[in-house]
Amino acid sequence: MAGGRKPIIGVTGPDKGGLVAWVFAALAIRRAGGKPRRLRPGMWRDMPELDGLVIGGGADVSPKLYGAEELQNLRDLSEENKKTWTRFLFFFVSFGITLVRKLFSLGHTAGPDPARDALEKKLLTEALEHGKPVLGICRGAQFINVHLGGTLHQDISDFYNETPKADTIYPRKTVEIAQGSLLHRIIGSTEARVNSLHNQAVDKAGAGVTLTAREPNGVVQGIEVPEKSFVIGIQWHPEYLPQIHSQQRLFRRLVEEAREDSQN
Repeated sequence: MAGGRKPIIGVTGPDKGGLVAWVFAALAIRRAGGKPRRLRPGMWRDMPELDGLVIGGGADVSPKLYGAEELQNLRDLSEENKKTWTRFLFFFVSFGITLVRKLFSLGHTAGPDPARDALEKKLLTEALEHGKPVLGICRGAQFINVHLGGTLHQDISDFYNETPKADTIYPRKTVEIAQGSLLHRIIGSTEARVNSLHNQAVDKAGAGVTLTAREPNGVVQGIEVPEKSFVIGIQWHPEYLPQIHSQQRLFRRLVEEAREDSQN
């Protein structure tokens, strides 16, 4: 890269909330040698030229984008916000950090965020057209799949009739990773312990999308686009697992791919 410039990695998020998610993703990207840039719907006129893209977690992808009707009463927003604050309160206390309670918001909403959908559609289209590396996290994995013509399960509660649904930022869920997949090669194992903060998941795969990780009950946890050098979507949040080296390799590989692509 000319002059040793660090590759610029865009990280998408909502206009309101999402500060904790941004901070942790930015730290992971900086540790990997990249330069993070926060991208929100209100920044249409201030879009930097990107070397790579992270589509972050947050609001549900609009079901209109995959030809479905929105299910009613999936979640009570106030209860979801309350649960989110509690998760991060315990997380930061465990690290001995005291922050203002307002910071403990992921930016989740009970319904879609059309402005964010439009922003991410634009960014993802450009990234795919120009061969930029893309990492989708939680909502981001779902958005990649929908963008490529796939569909989602709007409510995954039925998958957990026999086993309880994990709802934690700690790595307490085991996912199975397809042998030989890019995700397998990066993580270095066909199994991973991950966290879980989602209520929706990939259903039918989009064009060119391969399903590369699942829970034992069948819930999709990872996707990738093999024809691209690095387009991966994961349902968990590796940014909240800075202590697990294999998870941080996802960010390192993203930055490496961004650096190589920018030099070509």
